[in-house]
Amino acid sequence: MSIPPSYGPPQEPQGPQGQQPAPQGQVPCPPPQSTYGGRPGFAPYGLYGPYGPRPPAVVNGVAVAALVFGVLFLVPAVGLVLGLVALRQIKRRGERGRGMAVAGTVLSSLGLALWAAALASGVLTDVWEGIEDGTRGNSVLALGKGDCFDSPGGLEGWATDADLVPCAREHDGEVFAVVTLPDGRYPGDDSLAGTADERCYGLRDDYVMDSWALPGHVDVYHLVPSSESWRHGDREIVCVLGDRDARSPLTGSLRRDGTTLDEHQLAYLEAARVLDTALDGAPEAEFVEDDLPGYREWADEVAAALTEQTRMLRAHEWPAGAEQPVSGLVAELDEAEEEWAKAAGAGDADTYHEHSDRGWNLVDPDGSVTARKALGLAASPPRYDEEAEREPESGDMKV
Repeated sequence: MSIPPSYGPPQEPQGPQGQQPAPQGQVPCPPPQSTYGGRPGFAPYGLYGPYGPRPPAVVNGVAVAALVFGVLFLVPAVGLVLGLVALRQIKRRGERGRGMAVAGTVLSSLGLALWAAALASGVLTDVWEGIEDGTRGNSVLALGKGDCFDSPGGLEGWATDADLVPCAREHDGEVFAVVTLPDGRYPGDDSLAGTADERCYGLRDDYVMDSWALPGHVDVYHLVPSSESWRHGDREIVCVLGDRDARSPLTGSLRRDGTTLDEHQLAYLEAARVLDTALDGAPEAEFVEDDLPGYREWADEVAAALTEQTRMLRAHEWPAGAEQPVSGLVAELDEAEEEWAKAAGAGDADTYHEHSDRGWNLVDPDGSVTARKALGLAASPPRYDEEAEREPESGDMKV
């Protein structure tokens, strides 16, 4: 190993130990220089091996990726796989990054364990629902069945915002159905209004099965797409219950379906709907004399509905407090069925009136009040102000 010269005054040049200085007039050979610029005989650490100089080992890229995935916990399974692959590559290629690969593998394994625990406990479901709720915002396009909301502009005209509020508080409207329309060209305002009127009124009784619980001042409104929202993919008609005076609020939910009623209430209302549906199918002719065959056919349908209603009422096992009132109601409905059957076979208008009038009296709503009270249903027959009926098209709201 060469020894560097000492500092101090110049000394006589000397040759290597045991040798004489080079004769005068000859130039001595320069000492060997380091390839990397170091002093003679020295080389930077790590750059020399048994076979000479070599570049530093590179860092394995897969190990870096494994560490990133492990730290982020986003897809821990990927981080675990990458970590194992990186360890194998590092061992085979002699690359650096083993510590990162190990750390990524450990963190990813921990992440998998935490994800499994979260799935088992339902935490992730709650988090995702919270994210969905947070992204819904206050757009009318986010309204869903059962939502109660305030609309800054009321329930008529144009609307873009809807502030969700608890149904127990005052609110402008309550969504009872959402109808999805097929793709295609914009149907036009009149067509949408007609579709909304037909579909929403048809779905109202599914949400409010007990029509007696629906106040007479409440009516149906429609939230329909505008031509602008249609171009952006809006295909929903939102059916809303609101006060006839669109500026007056509602308080409390109007929902009366399987989510709010017990099994006995549902059984009674489902049986009552059979008769209500038949009674709603009266002929268009105002007078029996103008369409006796049509009225006789309708009377036959009413008689069949009464037979089905009494069958359903008899088949259900009622609680002790309601068994007797329901049995009394069934007896009246049996008599009503006989009168409507006779009306269906009437040979003239007078005979038809005689039996249908008796049939109407036997299905009078007041006759079911006792049974309704026993079942905990609304017990005051609805009273509607016909003069307050609003034209269907005035209930349209556009997005």
